[in-house]
Amino acid sequence: MFRSVIITTFVCFLFSISTATAQNRYDIVITEIMSDPTPQVGLPNFEWIEIRNTSANPINIQNWRVGDAGGVSGALPNFILQPDSIAIICGTTAAATMQQFGRTFGVTSFPSLANEGELFFLRNAAGVTIHAVEYTPSWFNNALKSDGGWTLEMVDVKNPCSGAGNWRGSVDVRGGTPGIKNSVDGTNRDQTPPQLIRAFATDSVTIVLTFNEPLDSLRGATAANYSISNGIGTPLSAITNPQVFNTVQLRLNTPVARTTTYTITATNVSDCSGNTIGGFNTAKLGLSSQADSLDVVINEVLFNPRSDGTDYVELYNRSNKVINLKNLFLANRSSTGAVANLKQITLADVPLFPSEYIVISEDEAIVKRQYTAKNPAAFINISSMPSYSDDKGNVLLLNNTGAMVDALSYDQKWHFALIDNREGVALERINPNASTNNKDNWTSAAKDAGYGTPTSQNSQFRQDLQVQGEVTVTPEVFSPDNDGFDDFLTISYRFPQNGYVMNVTVFDASGRPVRALQRNALCGQTGSFRWDGLNDKFGKLPLGPYIIFTEIFNLEGKVKRFKNQVVLARRL
Repeated sequence: MFRSVIITTFVCFLFSISTATAQNRYDIVITEIMSDPTPQVGLPNFEWIEIRNTSANPINIQNWRVGDAGGVSGALPNFILQPDSIAIICGTTAAATMQQFGRTFGVTSFPSLANEGELFFLRNAAGVTIHAVEYTPSWFNNALKSDGGWTLEMVDVKNPCSGAGNWRGSVDVRGGTPGIKNSVDGTNRDQTPPQLIRAFATDSVTIVLTFNEPLDSLRGATAANYSISNGIGTPLSAITNPQVFNTVQLRLNTPVARTTTYTITATNVSDCSGNTIGGFNTAKLGLSSQADSLDVVINEVLFNPRSDGTDYVELYNRSNKVINLKNLFLANRSSTGAVANLKQITLADVPLFPSEYIVISEDEAIVKRQYTAKNPAAFINISSMPSYSDDKGNVLLLNNTGAMVDALSYDQKWHFALIDNREGVALERINPNASTNNKDNWTSAAKDAGYGTPTSQNSQFRQDLQVQGEVTVTPEVFSPDNDGFDDFLTISYRFPQNGYVMNVTVFDASGRPVRALQRNALCGQTGSFRWDGLNDKFGKLPLGPYIIFTEIFNLEGKVKRFKNQVVLARRL
């Protein structure tokens, strides 16, 4: 009898140890993140995370670690975290202060939580990732809170793998809820299928797919669930990458060609809540090339945002190449003219395909609130933009070798002259194939377009003009009211050789000169100038017909003159 009691007790002890040490993915989850404690709202000036046991069993967290791309922390102590219990993890210097909020563990080498967002994970003693969060400031959906002092909180701890859709900025007056139930706690079931965001070819036979949320690892690792166009077919293998489980690496039987754009399709993959992918299951695929001069151009710039807005720069791929945005950098110029404030656009491999746009800003949520973004996915958040002055400045685009890809020296005077308040008005490139620094190739985004067109064709876009004669004007009737429709007149020229000098004067119907558009302008073989419908004093001219008188001459004394009639109109 005594022996059986001992055996029973021993078995129960072993069972207790087992339940306290066994763990599966999402048994313990990261539920709150303080990545930027300044400016302080009400909590101590320390970085920390909060974890919670969401399983039905006690779990020993001895030798567990937290980490990011820079490394992992020291080991957690021997402690059994009971079901539904919460613990705070922070650096050793913060532990004594954070202890007032609940069970706190200070660990050595606690990773620095990046303000701009990063991948942060929790690993068990065996080195297996139990939970990972790849957060960004956009998860706050609040510009004030994303600026510091507030935590990100998980909404539904039973839905740990749904990413941004299950996180909010804390609504607690202190800025966060360490050690207690989250202020945004609630039911938030994941009923949304995963989406394929992008595909990137690291080489001709290796493809990395990125989804918008973690996948079921077995479904993600099934090669038969993927197909590539143009004869590539089903990949040789598929591996769901650990940590967040939102990326899949494919190995191909047949290599992809650099000059071809493919389409990859994902079927039957599901997220960890069991939602199977439906729409949004395809992505372009192609081998990337180095961006050379003017392969990618600066296409739209907001350098004078509203008081509650933010700068943005839109790029356009005018080449036939696939460009890896990881290899591009934004910058400006110092007072001496040197390249300064170099900022890498992204640390991730992000392809920009021919004829695609991408918008870079510090907070895409703000840009999307203030402007219509026709392609919401075509944004990249950057921790800090180079400084772009409200009156004049420089926007530089360089590749990873330091070579200049495009460079813009802008001036607020390039805006439509009759706009009284230029705050929040983007400057748009008219023709991506025309000169970057020709002021006549830039104008204000149309009022009817909301004064900005991030991620899509510019409101003032105009195709290359196929000039048949030596000097032509288009359109013959224009209405300079900034509605995005025929807001200016383009005077285009084509000459057999360089070296001509041009004078352009506008006359009214009575033959009086009202605007000297160009004086002794040195011309290339082709080019254009723009008239905004204003006189020499930048005042409005009456409606009606006008004559564009163009005189060209060269150093040999050859002169030729052109007269083109146009009509100035305005929308009633």
